[in-house]
Amino acid sequence: MISPSLRCTAFSGSDRIASGELRHVALKAKQAFDAHPERALRVFDDRDARLLELPLELPAADLLAWLARPHPEGDAASARPRRPGRPKLGVVAREVTLLPQHWDWLAAQPGGASIALRRLVDAARAVTAAEDRRRAAQEAAYRFLQAMADMAENAEDAARALFAADYHLFQAAIASWPEDVREHAEWLASDAFGV
Repeated sequence: MISPSLRCTAFSGSDRIASGELRHVALKAKQAFDAHPERALRVFDDRDARLLELPLELPAADLLAWLARPHPEGDAASARPRRPGRPKLGVVAREVTLLPQHWDWLAAQPGGASIALRRLVDAARAVTAAEDRRRAAQEAAYRFLQAMADMAENAEDAARALFAADYHLFQAAIASWPEDVREHAEWLASDAFGV
């Protein structure tokens, strides 16, 4: 969801110009866009390094008004029709397809199928939490590498090192990058190496 309080980072060329809540970063990005319209300006979501498309050609007041509005790619929950479940508790009903023997096993569990499935999911999440963080960090750092590859030599070497979880090769590949780009790539990739 695009929210004015979303944490993000903006780059004008290879210079990090702002980092923080989108409402503040967007204004800095607007200033940089107006001052240097020829420079590539990129705003990244800090959670996953996805590029945010902002209408920086708008006047600042209109840009802030645009940020305050719901966006189609944003809050999908508000666009969906009401579904069964217990929304006040955060419970969402969805379809699960299992074989008959799986349903039989779930039905025999204390509390029924829903409680058994929740326990199984929670146990699996606990086991895979570190791997999930590592994978998310790799994907975020790779998205950033792709977006900044035009100003970062050895981007392919950095990507290979990232997915091989080779911290030293990654450091060597990004050593010559502009400081702000290198620091942000290191920050995004920090969970990818387990260091």
